[in-house]
Parts: sequence; C-alpha cells; structure tokens
Amino acid sequence: MTINNKNILNVFIIFVTAHLIFWTLIPTLTNQNLPLDTIEALAWGSNLDWGFNKHPPLSAFFPEFFYQIFGPQDWAYYLLSQLFVIISFFYVFKFSNEIFNNNLLGLISVLLIEAIYFYNFTSPEFNVNVCQLPFWSLTVYYSWKIYNGKEINFSDCFLVGLFAAFGFLSKYLFVYLLVSVDLLFIYLIFLKKNRKFDFKYLITIEVFLVVLVPHLIWLYNNDFITITYGLARTGIDSWTIFDHIKFPLIFLSKQIGILIPFFYLSWLLVKKIKFNINFKDKKLLFLLSINVLPIMLMFLTSFIMGSKIRTMWMTPFYLFLGTLTVYLLKEQINPKKLKSFFIGFIFIFFLSPTLYAYVSILKSDKRTDYPGKEIALKTQYAWDQQFNSTINVVLGNEWNAGNLSYHLKSRPVWEGFVNREKLDKLKDYMCLDNICVGSR
Repeated sequence: MTINNKNILNVFIIFVTAHLIFWTLIPTLTNQNLPLDTIEALAWGSNLDWGFNKHPPLSAFFPEFFYQIFGPQDWAYYLLSQLFVIISFFYVFKFSNEIFNNNLLGLISVLLIEAIYFYNFTSPEFNVNVCQLPFWSLTVYYSWKIYNGKEINFSDCFLVGLFAAFGFLSKYLFVYLLVSVDLLFIYLIFLKKNRKFDFKYLITIEVFLVVLVPHLIWLYNNDFITITYGLARTGIDSWTIFDHIKFPLIFLSKQIGILIPFFYLSWLLVKKIKFNINFKDKKLLFLLSINVLPIMLMFLTSFIMGSKIRTMWMTPFYLFLGTLTVYLLKEQINPKKLKSFFIGFIFIFFLSPTLYAYVSILKSDKRTDYPGKEIALKTQYAWDQQFNSTINVVLGNEWNAGNLSYHLKSRPVWEGFVNREKLDKLKDYMCLDNICVGSR
C-alpha cells in the first residue's frame, strides 16, 4: 500500500490495532501466569487504599477495575497494558502532527518508538511504569497547547493539572517531566521574558494539589513509606564515593544499548545524519525540554546522589524521542529511503513478539511459569478439608499471597504480611511457608 496523506491515518490505525492484538495475544498464549508487577498491582487492588508500601495508588486502581469486569482472565491484564501503550501512541501521533503539520512525519515519529523495547518486549507487564504512559503523553500534549497557544485556555490548564496528578499518582518519577516543563515556562516567563505570566497557570497547580490531597494525607499517616522504599531501591544505603561515577556511566551505557534499534531505524530514513539546531526555534525548545531535560535530570540525580537508576524506570521518558529525532533530521529525510525504513520497521515489529514467545516458551524458570492456578486449587482443597467458611483474607508477600488473591474464586483481600495481630482477628486461618489464608 502506498503511503500518502489520505491513508496515513488508516496506516496508524492498522499499526496500533496490530500492536494491540499481537502484544495481547502472544503473552496470553505463551505465559502460564501473570508477571510479578501485575500480580502485585492486583494484590493491592483487592484492598484499595490511597497508597501502598511501594508506590502510589493509581497502578492498582486500573487492574482492580478490570478485575471487577473480567475476573481472573489473564488476557484482560495484557489488554489493559496495551491499551495504555496505544493511548500514549495516539497522543504522540496527535502531538507530532501538530509539530510538523505533516501526517507522514507524525506517523514516522510513532513508528520509530515502536523500536524501543519499553513499548514492545516489556509492555505486557502492567506496572507503575506502563501506568504512567498515557498520562505522560497527555501532560505533554496539553502543555504544548498552553505553550503554543496565543491565549491561555482554562481547560488546557485544568487538564495538565489533572493528568500530571494522575501521572504522579502512578509513580513519583513523573516529577522529572513536570520539573522539565516547569523549567521551560520559568525560562520563557521570568528569564527570557517573551511570555507574560497569566494567573490561569495557577489552575494547573491547584488542580494538581487538590487531586493529590488524599494521597498526601495517606503518605503522612504511613510515615512516607513509599518514598523510603524508592530511596532504598536506588542503593544509596550502601553508598560509596565511586558510585557517583559508576552508576551514571552504567545508566548512560544502558540507555545507548536500549536505543540501538531506534538509531538503526532513524539511520534508514536519511542520506546522512546532520542536525540543524537552532535554540531560538520555539518547537525545538519544547521538544528538548520534554525529551532531553528529563534524562539529564535523571543522570544528574545518579551523579549527585551516587544512586542506581533502574532501567525500567525510563519507560515513559522516550515517548517523544521519535518526534525530536524526526524534527532534527526532517531536512535530511530521503523519500526514496522510506521503503527501506518501513521494511526495517516491519522486521522489528514482528521480531519483538517472536523473541518474546521464544523466551516465554523455552525458558521455564520465569515468574510467568509460576503455577499460580494449581497452588490456588490445592490451597482451596486443603481449606475445604478443615473449614466450612469462605477464604476472604490472604496474608504474605505480594507475589505468593497476591497469586492466591487473584486465582482463588472467593477473591480474598490481600492484607499485607503475616503477623500475630492479624491472625488473631481471623475466625479461621491456615498457614504454609509464611503465607496464610483466613476467614473473618
């Protein structure tokens, strides 16, 4: 099919539909159990609160919403994850079309990021990183509307505050995007002084804070447990002076490795790589702020604190990298090389799910090989031999206890780790290997 302006939207729809089908179907057919983070989110969702020991609440809300509709059907949670991915793709496409005023370049911007493994190979696992994706793209899109508009629109400010809050309630690292966008506006208003301050900007902050209030109260009442967990994950508790060099270099090398397929596809587009950079360019300034600045801030965090940056934390950071790359190379894009680009894209598009299926089928020691259903059946059988009551509570770690919460028909509520105080409140209970099920 020839790519032209009339059918580009159709091509985009075919692409996201194919992505949705492949990345829902492949893990459904090849995995025996849901991934760790998805089970963890479902465990939290069984006992919804305004926060949990590791993360803020939103990544638990959506799986629980799906559970109320579909129950313990694994495909539903793979579908949920891909819905989040393609919503973000849609707003990347929409944003890119406004940047270029050219649908083909907008399409290429999205196809390029399909080559980044955050949006293919790791995407079946719904977790806090995937949960950020649509809110990251929506926050960027409506920030652009404010940035590019002749007048400040109330609804745009409201939506930025709302989606920014949802992103923050997905994962705190969302703040790197917010700081980057805020720095751009501070530069334009107070330093460059080519924009006037409008009190409508404050709507964004007000909405953001109002949405966060319940979580902030929960955070205070729970001794800021999610923040201490996040800091512990960075490894700063075992800090050495060499970490200030080692971890930033590891971070950079991993990012380069992750982006190799992306760089390859970009190379297929052009005769030669030559960047035209004009820092007075309004569009380029915005693109640099949402792409380069958050990564620089993450690098500086690692450098200053000597902290580890987990690879998966970078999942939303590259959503608009395709747009920036195309913008920088748009003068060098060779129409004669589009065929090679689409062939390369199709190769990567089919290679990723093939590799996923290969790993899933041939390797038998993964979390997704855990016999969650069988263990739940055995647990239910053992319970029925001793008690006539219904299992409605499960205690233990999020993985083992979370699997029981998900697979048992009674959908027991996960109430954290085992302790005597919790057991004493149960009418009946049964324990094995630090996992307990019970009835109130």
